[in-house]
Amino acid sequence: MPQNFYEIMSRRGFVEWCSGPEELGRKMEREMVTGYVGFDPSADSLHVGNMVPIMGLAWLQRLGHRPVALAGGGTGLIGDPSGKTKERRLLSEEQVRHNVDCIKGQLAKFLDFDCGANSAIMANNYDWLSGIGFIEFLRDTGKYFPVSFLINREYVRSRIEDPDKSITYTELSYILLQAYDFDHMYRTMDCSLQLGGNDQQVNIIGGIDLIRKRSAGQAYGITFSLLLSASGEKFGKSEEGAVYLDPEKTSPYKFYQFWINTDDRDIENLHRIYSFASLDEVASIASDHAAHPERREAQKRLALEMTERVHGADTARRVREASAILFGETDVRSASAEILDMLASEIPTGDIATPAPLVDGLVASGGVSSKGEAKRKIKEGGIYLNGERQLDESRQITSGDILPGGYVQIRVGKKDFRLLRCNR
Repeated sequence: MPQNFYEIMSRRGFVEWCSGPEELGRKMEREMVTGYVGFDPSADSLHVGNMVPIMGLAWLQRLGHRPVALAGGGTGLIGDPSGKTKERRLLSEEQVRHNVDCIKGQLAKFLDFDCGANSAIMANNYDWLSGIGFIEFLRDTGKYFPVSFLINREYVRSRIEDPDKSITYTELSYILLQAYDFDHMYRTMDCSLQLGGNDQQVNIIGGIDLIRKRSAGQAYGITFSLLLSASGEKFGKSEEGAVYLDPEKTSPYKFYQFWINTDDRDIENLHRIYSFASLDEVASIASDHAAHPERREAQKRLALEMTERVHGADTARRVREASAILFGETDVRSASAEILDMLASEIPTGDIATPAPLVDGLVASGGVSSKGEAKRKIKEGGIYLNGERQLDESRQITSGDILPGGYVQIRVGKKDFRLLRCNR
């Protein structure tokens, strides 16, 4: 039976705004509701920040409703001006098509497209926007939008008032196009709910108004809260920038480490937002974590769940094993060549011909700048070879030290891990 998506998502901390919460809640309890999220194909990969609305669609389906993932193949040719201080660089049709194809593949990992009545739908607004004539659009859609509605938007007003950031007619028309999308899907798919980030509230309201005026229908909108970390920063970025779902942009290992490194203060909220655990389970996870935060079990659980969903169970297993080696939870001498190959692509790795002095290996790995520094660090007890502390400055790296795949592991201090490829 369909469940009250609005109420459940509110309890999990998703909802920032809803256009008609009580009426929508009753509707969702008595019938299956079709709802959509639009995805802007301005890049060829989604990132962790996009996963809040993706999880919204996934929950919509789990609660008995039908999700629509709308790729903006048409609107992407213009670009959403919401929150932007200058006009976006316009993409070619070929670029947008490529980005749409990439995004579709990533969304398919979260939604079930073959589960019966509430199977997910993948749509592309280029399919209907590309066939609209300009005069037709002005007569059938533009006439329902007072100019005051458009220019009273905060981001529009701020750019009108600043001559260096002026807004174009092309950008202003984006609101109308998104409203047209909502109305079109209302008429052709019985889609009565739009979901999105809170920066989409005005665009969603425009669609609700158009449906009421043009199609004499009732539609609803829900926006999701902007997810901020405990430090007040927008969640979804690492020191290297955005954390992407594309493994070519953010490797599965770095993706896993992103979740492992999340702040203890954020972990309970992240489980509510990004996992499918019940709220009772989330409370239990948070309680266990508070008792033993040093174990980072809550982070490990979320990291594994997210990596499995985005990159698959086999890849998640490998990155978990690789991570366990670097955190000292697994003896590196038990690692397979496959795991060490993965680590070699993620941590500094040098080459050396063996047998060779350990001090030469330290220099080759980049862990020290000179043999003199290497000897000093060995004497201080800060050098580890395959997990074992080394105190002998004359220590040789020999064939007996070589791990599967031809590697040896070097650790400088507590956290500086490196590998050497040994050429015998």
